[in-house]
Amino acid sequence: MTARAVPVVVLAGFLGAGKTTVLNHLLRHADGRRFGVLVNDFGAVNIDALLVSGQSAGRLDLANGCICCTTDAEGLREALAALAASGVDAIVIEASGIAEPKALVRLVLAARDERVAYGGLVYLVDAAHVEQTLAEHPAVAGHVGVADLVVCSKTDLVSADQLARVRGTLAGLNPTAPIVSVVGGVVDPGFFAEGIGGVGEHEQPRQLSIGELLDDEPDYPHGHLHEAFESVSLDAAGPVDPRRLAAFLERPPAGAYRCKGLAFVDLPGHRERAYEVHAVGGFVRVGRRPWPGGVRATSLVTIGAGLDVDATRAAMADVLVPADPADENGILHLTRHLVTGD
Repeated sequence: MTARAVPVVVLAGFLGAGKTTVLNHLLRHADGRRFGVLVNDFGAVNIDALLVSGQSAGRLDLANGCICCTTDAEGLREALAALAASGVDAIVIEASGIAEPKALVRLVLAARDERVAYGGLVYLVDAAHVEQTLAEHPAVAGHVGVADLVVCSKTDLVSADQLARVRGTLAGLNPTAPIVSVVGGVVDPGFFAEGIGGVGEHEQPRQLSIGELLDDEPDYPHGHLHEAFESVSLDAAGPVDPRRLAAFLERPPAGAYRCKGLAFVDLPGHRERAYEVHAVGGFVRVGRRPWPGGVRATSLVTIGAGLDVDATRAAMADVLVPADPADENGILHLTRHLVTGD
């Protein structure tokens, strides 16, 4: 990497691992650094782009598919060059939860020029669900194995014994990468600012071998992860019924694994801020934040394997009912999932 090259760090991880939370922490605690962001989500509406803080020095959004399959090297080169030309110190690519890290690394390597350089792969795992994820999706083991830095997130949701077991599993899958345990996405921005160099014993990103780069997990029976998943998106100007939305998040349709988005609750004291909702593997988390661009709307996506698309679309549409002002307890069904401080 030359002194002028801008490092491009790939931020990846399975559905619900906490990538957007990490990215938002990075942007809010940049300490004078300027980060460019390229956000990719699996769905017709790029929900992750809506959830990313507006504090990036520059942002480009890619929706409706995995970046590793829907973007060519030339298109990515143009996107990275545009961000680099804006004077950023580093570029972070937030990949969709079912992107293939090896394919994405290949794409970044093919897209780079004198203005940018590959800065490494940061891979997130959800401490509470990674064991189940590895059992159901063996390809994820290979994703962990090629990371330069492994971040074990949501460690407050597991016991000390389970965390030790998870860290041992991760170390077995990737003996060379440092493993960082975090809560609330609090990852040191320094890991991104210069690329994954100086982390543990790393002096620079580990260069994948030709064999690793060409290996697309042939032992995975369903091919790439995205081939097993479908998504249903909802983008509407109307408000939601908080009681119905909470019920949808708590008991999603069969096959649904991940639900996320922003919701408009049209009630006094609740209109001024968006409700940011997340549900994964039985856990529901709700926050409140300013409206992106000041526009009040409801944007949701549901991702799953074996998803009944028609039933899911109908269930999502069913939440688009104005809240009943007479239902004094309706909002409590949603706010009981608020994270501390919101």
